[in-house]
Amino acid sequence: MRIASNWPTAKLGDVIDLFDSQRVPLNSRQRQERQGKFPYYGAQGVIDHIDGYIFDGRYILVAEDGENLNSKNLPLALFAAGKFWVNNHAHILRGKPNIADDTFLLACLNNADIKPFVTGAAQPKLSQGNMRLIEIPFPPLPVQQRIAGILSAYDELIENSQRRIKILESMARALYREWFVHFRFPGHESHPRVASPLGQIPQGWEVTTFGELYNTGSGGTPSRARPEYFESGTIDWVKSQELLDGFVLSTEEHITERALKESSAKLFPANAVLIALYGATIGKLAILSRAAATNQACCAVLPKHSAFGREFAFLTLLLNRERIIGLRLGAAQQNISQVLLRNFECLKPADELVLCFSDQTAPFFNQILTLQRQIQNLRRTRDLLLPRLLSGQVAVDALSGAISASPVAASCGAAGAMGPGS
Repeated sequence: MRIASNWPTAKLGDVIDLFDSQRVPLNSRQRQERQGKFPYYGAQGVIDHIDGYIFDGRYILVAEDGENLNSKNLPLALFAAGKFWVNNHAHILRGKPNIADDTFLLACLNNADIKPFVTGAAQPKLSQGNMRLIEIPFPPLPVQQRIAGILSAYDELIENSQRRIKILESMARALYREWFVHFRFPGHESHPRVASPLGQIPQGWEVTTFGELYNTGSGGTPSRARPEYFESGTIDWVKSQELLDGFVLSTEEHITERALKESSAKLFPANAVLIALYGATIGKLAILSRAAATNQACCAVLPKHSAFGREFAFLTLLLNRERIIGLRLGAAQQNISQVLLRNFECLKPADELVLCFSDQTAPFFNQILTLQRQIQNLRRTRDLLLPRLLSGQVAVDALSGAISASPVAASCGAAGAMGPGS
């Protein structure tokens, strides 16, 4: 990180108060016996909810160990607020009052090069002593606060979009339950219930299998021994950990046309629904925002009938996720197979009703896609802006004035100030 010449630096340990001595780890059995409403934090965020709390307020949590210390796929530091519990895998700290701003410190930590301070090959660790030695830019408190205000404006926009996404998701789920679980769909009064293997269902509906409604297919992993399969690749290649119950906008890795032709990887179209077949994200879903290939842990779901598009497929899998996972097979590595998925029993309403449902819910999904793209753009702009703010390359006073009027407009101004080669 380049530091402005008129800004001093500080070691993190000199400007924070640490609360690590108050942490209390609980094993999984203890947590199971103490289930409750209070978040229980580990190295990378909430891992459980229990019946008690240690901290009350807003604190910075910094991962003490774990693979993410090397990969930094996730932020190193995050805020925990309210009443919560922390185990011994996260440092807990605050800026010293009237000396350091917490939002500024969080930004510094997430922008810092921590490699020199991480020890351990098999299990990376950021000890308390080494964390204290991390050097950060340290302008006067008023400047820290102005930088924090700029970053908070972006975070607020992102949080607002995330809240809107949750509302849209809940509206889509509620409509699905109303029509296809409680059977209160338009005109339901003229459809008496009849017996079926899945209980009483509306007359004219069928009990079928998921495979009668949808084709399924999985992808593959091109050989990593062949650099020409990945270098300069332009085709999105989705891995199961990128399935997060939303749209896939972009991927960490890309493959080449040659990889697609010479490996088991397959290209699936935009709006294909994906489900994770195994691993830590088993049962997680996603929708492709554009054509993409996947690895073998992802199963693509494609409609056999035009009426049964992405909305019905996604919500059917989402609302039946626990039931589907409960059918999984395998002792060493439990998984959902394509055969299991295709044989999963479900209901087939009339095509006209499903089309009507898709017409009503497609705007929800389209708006979610738009909001996800806005969030992605805001994060990119914020992440480009962050090191320049912390190094003094961007004039804080001018930008803070612009951002108070419009963070989006300010982001455009900031991008311009960075220059075309930034």
